[in-house]
Amino acid sequence: MVSQPVARSSRPAGGAVLPMTYVITLVPVCAALNIVGSYIHKALNLPVYLDMIGTAIAAMVLGPWWGALVGVITNTGSAFLSGPQLLPFALVNITGALLWGYGVRAWKLGSSFPRFFLLNLIVALACTLVAAPIIVLVFGGATGVASDALTASFVAMGNQLFVAVFSSNILTSLADKIIGGFLALAVIEALPPTLTSRVNLMKATGMRSVLYAAGGVVIGVAFVIFFLLVK
Repeated sequence: MVSQPVARSSRPAGGAVLPMTYVITLVPVCAALNIVGSYIHKALNLPVYLDMIGTAIAAMVLGPWWGALVGVITNTGSAFLSGPQLLPFALVNITGALLWGYGVRAWKLGSSFPRFFLLNLIVALACTLVAAPIIVLVFGGATGVASDALTASFVAMGNQLFVAVFSSNILTSLADKIIGGFLALAVIEALPPTLTSRVNLMKATGMRSVLYAAGGVVIGVAFVIFFLLVK
């Protein structure tokens, strides 16, 4: 029996084998989706980053390490467009990719709405744990985004800088990862079944899948509104 050449297929976590043509198509598309989301975030000065939706899609459909590659491409490409300050945050993108990928494909945290919602909360917390030290140690506590004003408010209340950065970042990260995760779910539902048949996501089709995605986005938007109120 002749084994299939590695160059023609990908075996992501969970045992699914995908043609490499799918991989080399989806990876740059997901990275481009991230970069566009990041541009929208900056252009509109939104309190959510929108730069990991493609990472979530790739991590869940292709596998965690393909998602990590999307994250690296995203921050590298964004650095050429917006400056090298975005490069250290590739670690945040990689963290999200690994958790989304393994969470859905190995830990079955995508099998129901509550589990998937929990997974996005875990991703948000982990990304903040990675981002906060970068913001403090590399950028002195401010990166020129909307959450900086909230960080300043926490510092004015007497909190130490790291606590203030963590507090403001976790609030924006919760909104961002809930919105991003459920938007990724909506996109995945629209992909061809050959790409998604072995992905351990909740069995939702038609209107139910729309309601799941919409429900997650609404919860994320609620965090955004709360952020704007306390800012």
